[in-house]
Amino acid sequence: MARPLLPVPLLVLVLLAACSAAGEQTGPAHVDAAPPSKIAVVGAGIGGTSTAHFLRQHFGPEVQVDVFEKAEVGGRLATVTVNHNDYESGGSIIHSLNLHMQEFVKQLGLKYRRSVAGKTAVFNGEEMILEETDWYLLDLFRLWWRYGISFIRLQMWVEEIMEKFMRIYKYQAHGYAFSSVEELLDSLGGSGFINMTRRPLSDSLLELGVSQRFIDEVIGPIMRVNYGQNVSIPAFVGAVSLAGVQNNLWAVEGGNKLVCSGLLKLANANLLQAHVTSISPVLSGDALQYQLSFNTESGSGSDLYDIVVLATPLQDSVESGINLEGFTPPFDQLPGSYHRTVATVVHGYLNTSFFGFPDPRLFPFANVLTTDTPNLFFNSVASICPVNISTGFRRKQPQEAGIYKVFSLQSLDKARLKTLFRSYYSVQVTEWQAYPRYGSSQGLPSVELHTNLYYLNGIEWAGSAMEMSSVAAKNIALLAYHRWNRQTDMVDQKDLMHRIKTEL
Repeated sequence: MARPLLPVPLLVLVLLAACSAAGEQTGPAHVDAAPPSKIAVVGAGIGGTSTAHFLRQHFGPEVQVDVFEKAEVGGRLATVTVNHNDYESGGSIIHSLNLHMQEFVKQLGLKYRRSVAGKTAVFNGEEMILEETDWYLLDLFRLWWRYGISFIRLQMWVEEIMEKFMRIYKYQAHGYAFSSVEELLDSLGGSGFINMTRRPLSDSLLELGVSQRFIDEVIGPIMRVNYGQNVSIPAFVGAVSLAGVQNNLWAVEGGNKLVCSGLLKLANANLLQAHVTSISPVLSGDALQYQLSFNTESGSGSDLYDIVVLATPLQDSVESGINLEGFTPPFDQLPGSYHRTVATVVHGYLNTSFFGFPDPRLFPFANVLTTDTPNLFFNSVASICPVNISTGFRRKQPQEAGIYKVFSLQSLDKARLKTLFRSYYSVQVTEWQAYPRYGSSQGLPSVELHTNLYYLNGIEWAGSAMEMSSVAAKNIALLAYHRWNRQTDMVDQKDLMHRIKTEL
């Protein structure tokens, strides 16, 4: 999911990223000059489907690409239906600098969803402490009056990080790959980027000269809505969440999950509705393959593959149910866990009195973020629009019954629903293992688990978002291609900006 799940206007949000994570090449290689005959991708979210697409680009039309998915195509890009309209319940926003996602939309002939304006406020449990208005200059003046130049320092910091990160697209366009997240981060921002994955966001911002008040009242609410966590998350993850502005956000008409189904068709991949239960190495002479065992509705089966990409979390908290068997040394459970976020889509009347507006007609906000306050039981509430927006569509006014999405750590019982809503017609709850639980010191998971066995979701431990999964997918497709063809000069190269300039 990503992936930030909710648009956050105000001053900040959405996507930087990094790619892949370490592991040693062991075991025998393929027969010289023989291309792979079959590749398996486990997981059909944005990471898995974009991996299938990039693998097809690099390995050509002859290789068989099988994509295994036990649930719905799209993964954490998902929708729910209310009154015959579909609404995003998972990853809902994409930044304009997400070049892979933009290219996908162009290649698939999809359309950008029309944006519907809406103002944002920050609620501390008692009152709105920050309110967006219709006047940009007034908003800037209020920010300066309350926080000094903190927002300017933040913006300069984010822009510097973004400028360095955008190099990844040039590297990938020239065919370069990285065997680990650390290698990729080092190529983009040196030790500075790597250190950002190891220290809290709050420490980095305070060192930058950002005030504690700004961190508590602006940065904290954005971390809560995007990752369900506080400002103790690593600084690089925080930068992923702070790398944009409102008018640079977009979504796909008809739902972001259409990108995933479209990429499968574009890749001419075989979709198998099956739950992969185990992966085992199999030696046949000098050739190493992997046996995938799986369950379908009609029974169980197995098949052999030359290359396998795992595009689903392997942490125990997600319960992937995939056993890696027969490896020497044996695989341990990957460290870390995923964070539980509850998305509740409510069709009803918002209780604006709870936010200090007894008359709902005077409530001007489409999005309400919250500070890290003990008594607050939700991270955000937002009036949301359907994935198909007609020309004459208008956002419901607060005095009307609208569709709202509430993010919280726990499911909302009736008492809490009654606190947020005067009345409601329907409630739909989606529980996500949405993104890693950040802040622990478990490090960055490996990308190369074994020879020709790759793990895509390690990227999420540097930062979780749709584009990060797409960047990781491109990296793994390149890495798999270069490893297969023993093109070591295309992996983990140093001083790539200079190298690329000399190639031109």
